[in-house]
Amino acid sequence: MGSSEDHAYRLLNDYANGFMVSQVLFATCELGVFDLLAEAPGPLDVAAVAAGVGASAHGTEVLLDICVSLKLLKVETRGGKASYRNTELSSDYLTTVSPTSQCSMLKYMGRTSYRCWGHLADAVREGRNQYLETFGVPAEELFTAIYRSDGERLQFMQALQEVWSVNGRSVLTAFDLSVFPLMCDLGGDFFKDPLPEADLYILARVLHDWADGKCSHLLERIYHTCKPGGGILVIESLLDEDRRGPLLTQLYSLNMLVQTEGQERTPTQYHMLLSSAGFRDFQFKKTGAIYDAILARK
Repeated sequence: MGSSEDHAYRLLNDYANGFMVSQVLFATCELGVFDLLAEAPGPLDVAAVAAGVGASAHGTEVLLDICVSLKLLKVETRGGKASYRNTELSSDYLTTVSPTSQCSMLKYMGRTSYRCWGHLADAVREGRNQYLETFGVPAEELFTAIYRSDGERLQFMQALQEVWSVNGRSVLTAFDLSVFPLMCDLGGDFFKDPLPEADLYILARVLHDWADGKCSHLLERIYHTCKPGGGILVIESLLDEDRRGPLLTQLYSLNMLVQTEGQERTPTQYHMLLSSAGFRDFQFKKTGAIYDAILARK
């Protein structure tokens, strides 16, 4: 094959085997390898890592060497013995002690999102999520039924907090919010529970979970509770107006298809939802990071 054909075939294999890379990341976090190496006084050999995480020596060695290839670990060889330590990436994002840790989110993705994506073809055929097929429960119960314990529920909440440890600054500084003394970050059963008084209501990665009808219902509730001159800050990953990018946001939209009843939206789509609820002075800002910001006023 020619060079262009070789490149195309390599690209095809990169795409086809991408799920294996994800599983390496999920499994290494689940086993606690990065935490073990972070706590060690120096690099550890295969036997020490295997013993520390309670795994086989052979499986551990294969996993560690793949992590080296993925630049998640570094390896040092002395006297024919390999020892491993975390890279800066792993120290920053893959150890639970790091203030920017993403471990809980990765564990959630490995335990929940990954399983749903195994039904992607069915979700596309049927145009609906696959929670019932994956977990035996309807998606409307996704915030209660998929957690087998309070510990799992807390892990998901921690996962959301981890996202904002990295992305929070870019969205909260997208606009001057100093005119809103009292802010309320909405969570819980905001469809039924009374909404607290606030000058600014924040919906962070909320609207993308729901179909337009439920989004409109929630936005109308917020509008009626909101003080005159008050505002709403919507934090979501925005699709381009032609819906053909960014790629990560497109993937998030597919994730909404397999896991929820929602979708990622364009600025125009959010403008329509907010204006229909009564909000005005619509502004949006693409932050250059994963999540973007929308501000509107009553």
